[in-house]
Amino acid sequence: MIINAKYKRVMLKLSGEALAGEKGFGIDDAAVKKISALIAECVSSGVQTGIVVGGGNFWRGRSSGEMDRARADNIGMLAIMMNSLFLCDALIEAGIGCKVMSAVDMPKFAELFSAEKAREYLDAGNAVIFGAGTGNPFFSTDSAAALRALEIKADIYFKATNVDGVYDRDPKKFPDAVKYDRLTHDEVLEKRLGVMDATAAALCRDYALGILVFNLNDPENIIRAVRGDNIGTVIN
Repeated sequence: MIINAKYKRVMLKLSGEALAGEKGFGIDDAAVKKISALIAECVSSGVQTGIVVGGGNFWRGRSSGEMDRARADNIGMLAIMMNSLFLCDALIEAGIGCKVMSAVDMPKFAELFSAEKAREYLDAGNAVIFGAGTGNPFFSTDSAAALRALEIKADIYFKATNVDGVYDRDPKKFPDAVKYDRLTHDEVLEKRLGVMDATAAALCRDYALGILVFNLNDPENIIRAVRGDNIGTVIN
């Protein structure tokens, strides 16, 4: 399928839970294959696609009890790398080129991140997965995705979640929660909407990077997002 894409280069942020599927933990091969097939359609249609995936299906540093936070986050970076390598393999199986670049030097597993080299890989038609977060503790994968999006000069930041956009409060807890169709970066920060951490939101605001938040429970939304269909919540 050839996609009539609105964007030439995108950053797609996936949660680790998206790779776990209905299992809720670890990796669900069927879920990953479905997501990978749709990403492959985008890349095959000429959409240059950078990807950051979380590690919450294996480890969450902020839930690690009394453990030193920096050490817990380092474990999280390893979880992210496991997901990144698995997703890369699935994308190659789906018929496209894929490179994993790590923020932490792991020469036996992935190439060390370089913005210039990442852009070269994207120009050559590869998907590029950015592993190990920012390489620093205390920063989320939302922030890593915002940072890498700016470094690769992405047109937009796609944040794929388990809800269909941004709400004024948690729609899973409050049935009367109101969904926003559009927001400014400042509104996200001032209202403390929690769609992503404040560091990521502020970085996108400061460098005028637009964000689209959409529901990955229907993976076809990846295609709709690339086409510029009216889904989710736009932040700009």
